Amino acid sequence: MTGPAIEEVVVMGKIVGAFGIQGWVRVHPFSDDPGSLVRFREWLLADTENGWRQAKIAESAVHGRSLVARLEGVADRNAAERMGGTEIAVLRAALPPAAVGEFYLKDLEGLEVVNDVGEELGAVAEVFSNGGQEVLRVTGAETERLIPFVEAYVKSVDLAAKRILVDWHRDW
Repeated sequence: MTGPAIEEVVVMGKIVGAFGIQGWVRVHPFSDDPGSLVRFREWLLADTENGWRQAKIAESAVHGRSLVARLEGVADRNAAERMGGTEIAVLRAALPPAAVGEFYLKDLEGLEVVNDVGEELGAVAEVFSNGGQEVLRVTGAETERLIPFVEAYVKSVDLAAKRILVDWHRDW
């Protein structure tokens, strides 16, 4: 049985290890708001065999800049440790609409990337976190580029035009 298609989910974080001895996990959220996952009573967990599998959340709480959670069926530290590295997602339909002028990072995938002198650099293949910031992986005909998603380089995002304007030279 496979879960929802990747287009239907938004990856919101990753389990980074165990927390305590009673099956709790530590979660690194991919959001500025560590509590963004707390409001969901069910998560989708990446499963190499089945795509995504549902996990019910028994308890969760913000813990500093991360999150801790106890998932139903995870009873001890060993089980929690085995979940390390597992991505956490929610159904796209369960997310509230983005505010005016805001967007979900998932919305950037597929957008054309153009630099400030009009050169097309490719399209966003994915957005990922390197721990300090989000990074655009831009693939083009000639090469792949990793562009930090920070104000110094990303000048504008136009979802309607499906375009991102960057201060990034073709030969970087």
